[in-house]
Amino acid sequence: MAIGPRLDLRQSQSLVMTPQLQQAIRLLALSNQELEAVIAEEVDKNPLLEMGESNVENTAMVEEPVAVEADSMMTSGSGDGAEALDIEAGGENLFQDCAADTGLGMDGGLSMTGEGGSGSDDGTDFDSFAAHASSLTDYLMAQIGTMLIGDALAIAAAVIDELDEAGYLTVRLFDLAQRLGVPLARVEAALAVVQTLDPTGVGARTLGECLALQAKEADRYDPAMATFLDNLDLLAEGRMAQLKRICGVDDEDLADMIRELRGYDPKPGLKFSSISTESVTPDLFVRQAAKGWAIEINSATLPRVLVNRSYYAELAAGGQDKASKAWLNDCMANANWLMKALDQRQRTIIKVASEIVKRQEGFFRDGVAFMKPLTLRVIAEEIGMHESTISRVTSNKYLSCSRGVFELKYFFSSGVSTDGGEGASAESVKSRIRALIVAETADAILSDDTLVDMLNKEGFGLARRTVAKYREAIGLGSSVQRRRQKAISARAA
Repeated sequence: MAIGPRLDLRQSQSLVMTPQLQQAIRLLALSNQELEAVIAEEVDKNPLLEMGESNVENTAMVEEPVAVEADSMMTSGSGDGAEALDIEAGGENLFQDCAADTGLGMDGGLSMTGEGGSGSDDGTDFDSFAAHASSLTDYLMAQIGTMLIGDALAIAAAVIDELDEAGYLTVRLFDLAQRLGVPLARVEAALAVVQTLDPTGVGARTLGECLALQAKEADRYDPAMATFLDNLDLLAEGRMAQLKRICGVDDEDLADMIRELRGYDPKPGLKFSSISTESVTPDLFVRQAAKGWAIEINSATLPRVLVNRSYYAELAAGGQDKASKAWLNDCMANANWLMKALDQRQRTIIKVASEIVKRQEGFFRDGVAFMKPLTLRVIAEEIGMHESTISRVTSNKYLSCSRGVFELKYFFSSGVSTDGGEGASAESVKSRIRALIVAETADAILSDDTLVDMLNKEGFGLARRTVAKYREAIGLGSSVQRRRQKAISARAA
């Protein structure tokens, strides 16, 4: 065979992800709030795009019986992206813009008034939310500045800088003295002043010292209390007899000290913590309607983008060179593709959410005890999509219903076998374990073996290690730990 250059013609197939397809996949995984930032970026880049009002109602109805095909719940709109998902939900009045329109809180519960209005004639005091609380350091420095001056103030300020967010001193005084180049006695004196500041207990180096400072403030720091605070490990272990003997007190005095201890703050600095809890904004609303379940995308957080076709026509009519025309056509093509991608995103979310509601109808009707095992594959096969698509749709998206706000991922869980053969969700098993433990009494603490027997009688086929794993997952201690806690609570009662 001759060796040399030659020209061959071959035919093959390959899957190429275009930038537009990559954008559509990326949009699918974003929450409504994240989507708004992406759209704002696209509007800045494309002169043919502009933001409109978020007043589109994207709604689906899951009617009874529950076997309704998901695609039949949605009608096709005009295709301009703004009304493609508008669905007439049988005249049902849904949430419209947000949960507040119906008096429901974002967590699915009732508002303060129960009517959806303000709690008083004056309305909500939004200034109280906007006010920026001072940090623990600022609060302590404001106090120490009126008590010390000069080097003493500088040393006390250094001590305050070493406090963690709970108000505890995190370094050794000897190390701090060496760093500042001052005698240890001066650092100890500065710490003593810091420990007199409000809130009581700041500047402590241990939990016992923190509680001791508060006991001194309450004039309850007698020898028995001092010994009690020095032996908190015995209290944690439930060794009450030894604790009474060491403190030299009887049952009544010990119970009184425990009650006093419960009134103290073990982390006094946290009330000044700058860490704020961000509320979750749901992407979907689910409520029971007259003929099934109404599912609506939260249009209050859903940005609406429009294509300014008149501006495109005006630019296209003007004299342009070849490069300008190509750029303008690219802008229009990108704008149209974005509209289609957003429309498809909404349809896919509604389709997936509708199938989840159908599969987990027992949860929405009767609670977590009636959740069923569910996997991404089940939803994917039912609606004819890939598992990766379902995973993207359920990521970073939250659903609000009468039972609260839940991430879509919450409805997917493994199952355990039951006598009925249908299986039970892991969440429903956890709920049952929690209910059994909450109902136990101090003289009848349920061991894991006892829990297994009780659950097996109810139809759950569980092993002891599975029960222990679920119990630990919901933050409940072992039978020994719970027995100690109830003993302590009984003495303090």
